[in-house]
Amino acid sequence: MNLEEKIFNAGVVGAGGAGFPTHIKAKSKVEFVLVNGAECEPLIHKDYEIMLNFAPDIVKGVDAMIKQTNAKRAYFGIKSKNANAIDTVEKCFSNGKIEMCQLGDFYPSGDEYELVYAATKRLIPPHGLPLDVGCVVNNVETFYNIARAIEDKPVTQKFVCVTGAVKKPQTFFVPIGTSISELIKHAGGATVSDYGIFVSGILMGKLTFDPAEVVTKTTAGIIVLPRDHYLIKRQERPVQDMNRIGKSACDQCSYCTEFCPRYLLGYDVQPHKVMRSLVFTTSGEAVWNQYADLCCSCGLCSLYACPEDLYPREACDQGKVYLKNAGIKFEQTKPVRVHPVKEGRRVPLKMLMKKIDLLNYDSHTPFNKISPVPVEVKILMKQHTGVPVKPTVRAGDAVNEGDLVGDIETGKLGARIHASISGRVTQVNDEFVLINR
Repeated sequence: MNLEEKIFNAGVVGAGGAGFPTHIKAKSKVEFVLVNGAECEPLIHKDYEIMLNFAPDIVKGVDAMIKQTNAKRAYFGIKSKNANAIDTVEKCFSNGKIEMCQLGDFYPSGDEYELVYAATKRLIPPHGLPLDVGCVVNNVETFYNIARAIEDKPVTQKFVCVTGAVKKPQTFFVPIGTSISELIKHAGGATVSDYGIFVSGILMGKLTFDPAEVVTKTTAGIIVLPRDHYLIKRQERPVQDMNRIGKSACDQCSYCTEFCPRYLLGYDVQPHKVMRSLVFTTSGEAVWNQYADLCCSCGLCSLYACPEDLYPREACDQGKVYLKNAGIKFEQTKPVRVHPVKEGRRVPLKMLMKKIDLLNYDSHTPFNKISPVPVEVKILMKQHTGVPVKPTVRAGDAVNEGDLVGDIETGKLGARIHASISGRVTQVNDEFVLINR
């Protein structure tokens, strides 16, 4: 059985957030394999901890992908500040094909467009993929899972960071399908009684108030913040109010565009022009919203650049939905060229955290070898890019950890899903499988 088949059987997907099925990437023939260990979301340190504690497995996965894709070299993207992790990982290099690509501590250094440029000086074409410039990119945890797949071990656990307003911020493995409430309990509980939960990041994650939500293959971690924190109050505002405020207050200063990472790389993303669509509600939307089509929704425009605390990122998100519904695809005609002042407009992570009032929550999240032991897991049938898988078990079935519980239809994009604990299946539908220990 080749590596592609082993990865498919193990259900490996991008662990950094997107969840793209890794067996598809393993089919590629490329020049470069890129390892993404940049981890630029504020407060989350799970990539640092997995590099520090499981470097041999990660490098084993990288070596396997180099061989599988016929790549001539791999670049390991990691921030220079993480000296301990760099030293630990470098000691595992053995074939002479892996080279460190040290990055600054800025946001969003983990964006794959940024990483491809930093490592290879190549620019992905608009609407393109790293594959278009001879690269395949995976998160460090994905390479860890590839190493396990080589040993026929499926993805049943997720490496997560639990931080913010919790008593014992930490990083640990958790069975997929475990509730957020179990994660918070494992981290000693919350330090406040009323709180919100950011899943997988402050800027590119989502806000929830439901601790019954569960861990998936793409959950990077959770950040607990008091309910009255600035970031939560800001996100709770109805989109109609965001638009009304933007319509009345945006003075077209263009700071949102001038600090946009994609704009600085040479892509025609201009949030200040997208804000004009809030004013031209009966005409002009098709013109202004096109400048949102290449936006990566990093959130820097809204949470850092805008001097009036408006919502250009949210306007861009709406703009992309408008374009999709209207069947409009923006085609950039000018060549992609890096802005001459790009380096001078990088946003240091500490400055970003200071701006959004997170410095008091920035703490070490050491690896805890002890994992939560949930009595029940709710395993979602869609944890990846593509279509949901079809359940392969029925209520009443006994399963062992690692048994297949969801399979992808032939010819469809997706990834297999396995039982994360041993027990009995108590409920099955098209959305999830419930297993009791």
